[in-house]
Amino acid sequence: MKSSISRSGFGRLSNGSAVHLYTLNNSSGLAARISTYGATLTELHAPDRDGHLADIVLGFDNLGQYLDDHPHFGGTIGRVANRIARGTFSLDGKTYKLALNNGPNHLHGGLKGFDRALWKASVLKGPALKLTYTSPDGEEGYPGRLSVSVVYALTNANELRIDFTARATKPTPVNLTNHSYFNLAGGGDVLSHELTLAARFYTPPDETLIPTGEILKVAGTPLDFTQPHALGSRLAELGGDPPGYDHNYVLDGGGQSLAFAARAHEPSSGRVLEVFTTEPGVQLYTGNFLDGALTGKGGRVYRQHNAFCLETQHFPDSINQPHFPSVVLRPGHTFRSTTIFKLSTRRRTTNKSHAHK
Repeated sequence: MKSSISRSGFGRLSNGSAVHLYTLNNSSGLAARISTYGATLTELHAPDRDGHLADIVLGFDNLGQYLDDHPHFGGTIGRVANRIARGTFSLDGKTYKLALNNGPNHLHGGLKGFDRALWKASVLKGPALKLTYTSPDGEEGYPGRLSVSVVYALTNANELRIDFTARATKPTPVNLTNHSYFNLAGGGDVLSHELTLAARFYTPPDETLIPTGEILKVAGTPLDFTQPHALGSRLAELGGDPPGYDHNYVLDGGGQSLAFAARAHEPSSGRVLEVFTTEPGVQLYTGNFLDGALTGKGGRVYRQHNAFCLETQHFPDSINQPHFPSVVLRPGHTFRSTTIFKLSTRRRTTNKSHAHK
């Protein structure tokens, strides 16, 4: 099988603009499908240990459902991913007010974040797809015009590589991520998925999921994934209403260069997802608020804990917490961020040793 990229129609927006789907295939049988609406990863097909393909990300079969309310399935999130406390920040002596779209806070870029924008696409060698978007000065309350690009590349090493760049005309906060919801079994819940995180610290959140400002050790808590644990093994100890993980982890790599961040293993299929990133943090989310109200691809109903997210990012509310890594992008500088999702399989084992195909 040869690597390839193809384009198909995905409907039109209310203003008549055409939306397209691009399908990337590599020589090993992996396939990624990306929509120009939201620069969204709509499908990711990967083989299990026996070579059977399954789509391992949540999403929808049609554009109309992506236009309706949904929890950012597969989208490119910006201008600022995650939460900004009270929708307010100050930069260079000026205060900015943003939409409050998550209780008392601003979330994932506001009422119309980048995952609600129509991006322009161009095909690159690889196979790879480059998508670009220009966010006007003042869009969603943010200062400066921001020129953004995201490149999805599917490699023959079974990696889906995502590269973000951005340049601004005024100082502005920028924190871009991909918001894919993964289920390595292709269905059911993810509570038996075994997760490892390269993170010895986390930023504890308040009741509205804004970091308190502390940076605490995960050791001795149900947040410790420095050794593999099933996602569902400590939910009772974790607590919460609804129960589940929705926490920012401080990655050991520190965000200075591309480094290992996470590994998820689904025992029944043998699929393994490894995450590498240049970002200093990752938000682990276990689909706590999925409640069966959404029906996705193939008529599948999405219920609580049917997926997990590993949102590589700068820390939530960094713009208001100066001791966190800065999210401020200034004119003349370029924002750059890379995340790699690497797929493989693990043989079925009856002991603690894990062989890889």
